[in-house]
Amino acid sequence: MSEVRVRVAVYVVRDTLTGPELLVFDHRDQPEAGTQVPAGGIEAGEPLEDAVLREVAEETGVTAVTVRTSLGVQQRPHPHTGQPRVTVFYHASTTERRDRWSHQVAGSSGTDDGMVFECFFIPVEKALDLLPDRQDEFVAALLQLLPENG
Repeated sequence: MSEVRVRVAVYVVRDTLTGPELLVFDHRDQPEAGTQVPAGGIEAGEPLEDAVLREVAEETGVTAVTVRTSLGVQQRPHPHTGQPRVTVFYHASTTERRDRWSHQVAGSSGTDDGMVFECFFIPVEKALDLLPDRQDEFVAALLQLLPENG
């Protein structure tokens, strides 16, 4: 039997005058990957909330993040390998003020090292049906937690 890969995925939200916005990114050199939220595997012995903060920092460079709550657990095979995978989705908040920036991954323990991610914010509701690999599965639950206006 294959070992289950345990991951986190993070909906990082900031409040604005026009409403809550979600931090997302595109792979500069792999546009086919689609617009994503920070996500990745946990390291041996790493607490899930530490993995949340690490993944956000590695993939976007944002460190001003507060973990709010877990939203749900997704159990499904990896879309390319078919290997078993469990992803715990989290809601986090940030005070990040930049609207758009490029971030090069460095020091990652995974295969993302050297990749350049184009980071930006979108209105949270626009994430429904936008994110690949069912990363949008808990967006509706996230919207239930957020105020309608910033």
